[in-house]
Amino acid sequence: MKKFLLAAVLFIGLLTLAACGPRDEGTQGVTDTTVLVGNAAATTGGFAAVGIPFNHAIQAYFNRVNEEGGIAGRTIEWVHYDDEFNPELGMGFTQQLVEEDEIFAFVGHFGTPTVGATRDYLNEIGIPRVYYATGIRPLFNLEATGGARASFPVQPIFDAEGEVLVARASAEYDVEKIGVIYTNDDAGEGILAGAQIRAALLGIELVTRIVDFQEIDYSAAVNSLLDAGVDAIIAAANQEPAKIMIQDLYTAGNTLPVFTSYVSADATFIEDVSEEIASGQFNLYANAWIDIMDPEGEMGFSDAYWDFATTVDAEWAANAFAMAGWIAAHFFVEGLKRVGEDELTWESFIDAMESEPVENPFGGIVDFANGRRVGTQAMALLQATVTIVEEEPVYEWVTIRPIESIDSILADETVEETEDETVEETPED
Repeated sequence: MKKFLLAAVLFIGLLTLAACGPRDEGTQGVTDTTVLVGNAAATTGGFAAVGIPFNHAIQAYFNRVNEEGGIAGRTIEWVHYDDEFNPELGMGFTQQLVEEDEIFAFVGHFGTPTVGATRDYLNEIGIPRVYYATGIRPLFNLEATGGARASFPVQPIFDAEGEVLVARASAEYDVEKIGVIYTNDDAGEGILAGAQIRAALLGIELVTRIVDFQEIDYSAAVNSLLDAGVDAIIAAANQEPAKIMIQDLYTAGNTLPVFTSYVSADATFIEDVSEEIASGQFNLYANAWIDIMDPEGEMGFSDAYWDFATTVDAEWAANAFAMAGWIAAHFFVEGLKRVGEDELTWESFIDAMESEPVENPFGGIVDFANGRRVGTQAMALLQATVTIVEEEPVYEWVTIRPIESIDSILADETVEETEDETVEETPED
């Protein structure tokens, strides 16, 4: 009996080692003809308006690559699940993707709840994650080691954006006191942390009010902030809470300029607060980190934009969240191209991504060299507009300032404004 039990234990142990082996070697999801990748993203519920176009563009990019013969003889297969923006579901699907589907990498790891809940688990596994649809603070890493080297953030991290928002308010309005209404989550707290750093450097006073990101009424915090005599307001939050902030500021009679995160810089956001914007009661600005314009291109758009717009379904051609998915797929494919005919493993993929900066098809680069994992740090400034064309409203973010570093913003460089130039932006959830 003892020998039988020992044999059974050894057999189970061998099965366990066999299951873990491919992950240890970093080759799971790879065959001679295919590479399997995936994600979990909200395609139902309040964030479906982000997840659906985001995933659509990833699939569209991969479909085109596959139609052209794939990369190094491999086509890209993609599996995804709807996590409803729920961290428990997100964690479960993430484990399923790693342990059951055995994907090679995550492409477009989606949303603050799921990314935050799965970060430690995925770092321990060491599986590549290319592009996060969020800018949560733990993604920021100047010298990533171990499993964290497999993390490749592209979007700006909230802390860095908070500094940019203060710099923009200072450069545009010469403010002395900024009000920050922020949510009690990673988005709000990250933006606040960056804002505090830059405000201290510039000698600007910050007045802060915290709100619960799950609440639907911020009027008390808004009125308290306005009573404090601030010169401008930063709405530090993800899309849905930011909409409530804008609506409550309008109701409270605010006339001060309002600056918010790049995650809201999509036309659908303006549509939901169109009455507030169209009133002209106050200006609403947002950051952006990609540019789809080229004065020399067709209709003023870049070739990269037309490549995107003619590949995705027409309904998503102007959707910023679809552009985010397109960028996510592009960054992953760039890594595959760099590995080329060499053996495709997690380590060879990570080395390839670090070998030289990766160019964003919509402007700028991201440098992952030497474990640098900080995302994009230069941003543009947009203003929300609502205009009527042939009796129909047009919701648009118009470029006020181009993509610039903080040093350039504060240098107060003169930039010629162009009414035609429009920058689309990507999501955070």
